Amino acid sequence: MISKAILSCIALAGLLLSATAHAAVTSTTVEYASNGQVFEGLLVTPAGPVQKRPLVLLIHNWMGISAETSKQAARFAELGYAVFAADIYGQGIRPQDAKAAGAQATLYKTDRALFRQRLNLALETALQQPGVNGEKVAVVGYCFGGTGALELARSGAELQAVVSFHGGLDSPAPADGKNITGQVLALHGADDPFVPAEDVAAFEAEMQANNIRYQLIRYPGAVHSFTELGAGSDNSKGAAYNAAADAQSFAEARQLLAATLQ
Repeated sequence: MISKAILSCIALAGLLLSATAHAAVTSTTVEYASNGQVFEGLLVTPAGPVQKRPLVLLIHNWMGISAETSKQAARFAELGYAVFAADIYGQGIRPQDAKAAGAQATLYKTDRALFRQRLNLALETALQQPGVNGEKVAVVGYCFGGTGALELARSGAELQAVVSFHGGLDSPAPADGKNITGQVLALHGADDPFVPAEDVAAFEAEMQANNIRYQLIRYPGAVHSFTELGAGSDNSKGAAYNAAADAQSFAEARQLLAATLQ
């Protein structure tokens, strides 16, 4: 028979685990600039005294810095990381609908040099923030940001890990894969209509040709934006939330970060 003392210890352990899983975080807006343009990123860290923590650079989806960005940043900060959400578009550029978001995303997808410049600017800014351990750095991106995470890695940035959640996998310059320094994790909806099969195949070919340590995980039944509750539940639209894929992909990302940043 289990004693009341043991049961009490078990209950206490459960409470502690629950508290850890939902640890408080603090968010601070960070303004930075380049060539006369101002950007407004977001630094999200575990609450409490400032201490050196591994950095997770988070790249937003095609809507720019938004509530979704803050939510995802908090998820990683709760794990004990210093998270810096990059502002690729610039201060005040926050698309309000798909048409405007598409225009912004296309601007960077068709000009990878500009995209990489904005990504590296954000990384440089993130590394200057208090409490950031610049020796342990990962980049994580969602949709448009997933493409960004890979582009930052292809630019030669010193990274320990690269994570793309339902991101575009194409590259105009596959040879740039040789510049990737960290492990790559691509989390992909198996039924995503916005990422052609040939792009997936080309991504794998790029990783293999450049001897990159990578993993591509496909989630059956998942389409684009499977981590975003706001995407709804109608797969026929091509973008929809998938609770199982969301949970599984976050667990995979968490595992990679623990292995590479701790």
